[in-house]
Amino acid sequence: MKEQYGGVLFRKAAADMGYHPFVQPSSNMTRPYTNSEGLQLNACNYCGFCERYACEHFAKATPQTVILPVLLRNPNFEMRTEAQVLRVNLATDGKTATGVTYADATGREFEQPADLVILTMYGMNNVRMMLLSGIGQPYDPGTGKGVVGRNYAYQTTGDVYVFYDESVNINPFMAAGASGTLIDDFNDDHFDHGGLGFIGGSYIMSALTNGRPIEFHPTPPGTPEWGREWKAAVRRHYNHTAHMLIHGSSMPTRTNYLDLDPTYRDAWGLPLLRVTFELPENDVKMTQFCVDRAVEIGKRMGGKTVAGYARKQPFTTQKYQTTHNTGGAVMGADPGNSAVNRFLQSWSVPNVFVIGASAYPQNPGYNPTDTLGALAYWSVDGIKKQYLKNPGPMVSA
Repeated sequence: MKEQYGGVLFRKAAADMGYHPFVQPSSNMTRPYTNSEGLQLNACNYCGFCERYACEHFAKATPQTVILPVLLRNPNFEMRTEAQVLRVNLATDGKTATGVTYADATGREFEQPADLVILTMYGMNNVRMMLLSGIGQPYDPGTGKGVVGRNYAYQTTGDVYVFYDESVNINPFMAAGASGTLIDDFNDDHFDHGGLGFIGGSYIMSALTNGRPIEFHPTPPGTPEWGREWKAAVRRHYNHTAHMLIHGSSMPTRTNYLDLDPTYRDAWGLPLLRVTFELPENDVKMTQFCVDRAVEIGKRMGGKTVAGYARKQPFTTQKYQTTHNTGGAVMGADPGNSAVNRFLQSWSVPNVFVIGASAYPQNPGYNPTDTLGALAYWSVDGIKKQYLKNPGPMVSA
């Protein structure tokens, strides 16, 4: 995609420091394109309303854009909207799914029989549905036994802001959801961890994905958090600030997990999912190290002020970080410490497949989506070529 001006400044500074910057690949179209299903996509116009919004220009490759229109024409496909699945129904032996029970928009419950059930909910919802349905042994952090809810991981992020004088115009509103120029030099095992006291890492990316005025209001350290001086600082710095995102790994711990809440319930009286999480000391050290490297780049970019913000304990939800939740129904070769096998097939109920980032044993520095897409194709290929011909466990326990 086209490189933002902040990305240009970042790329030059990073290259001068011996790093290896590149423009981030994305699923935004850079020119009109017709995909293999015959669906037309248009070129991105960098409107700034990309992330968290549907694309009115049909320039973003999402399932609703590139797959759903074809599915709706398939006589074997039916989409039931405003339906809430309440549980996966199991046979009396607890080892076979017989279908699902769901409620429609009026609250009426229906049972949908099925020979094969595929959970493709958001990763955390996959875990909740397994717990509600009795699929797999719930994880107990006290004993370390159980598999469903185990290995919950988040993503450890940090921010660096580079404040320029008013002669440098960054134009943050000219952006797409995947706009960015980054380096991978401090991600995963791309660098020597000797003596650093942590594993994992982060990419460092010059990224301004929107510039929407209500959302984007950078101010330098020491600025009041509200009032006349804050408003003046927002006006002064809105168009003259570059941003770097530190987007790092999250390692699992025995005490970070998912389970059913003992108190709070949803509209159907079912327990909500409870998240127990604290930033591991490993990840705190990692993000501080990567923020420090980004601050060094920011100073080389020529800003008047450079401010870095790393994640600290205790963890707080007051500041948005990422939507990349992983784990809870992890894949593995041993049913004693994993919920699904390498085909994302439940070890305990073989005609249930669980497709989502819930399968990740940990969260690496990169976003989960690309690998998750590959896993989905891998699972579907196994279902078509192996499971449907011989239903049952596809991997020996």
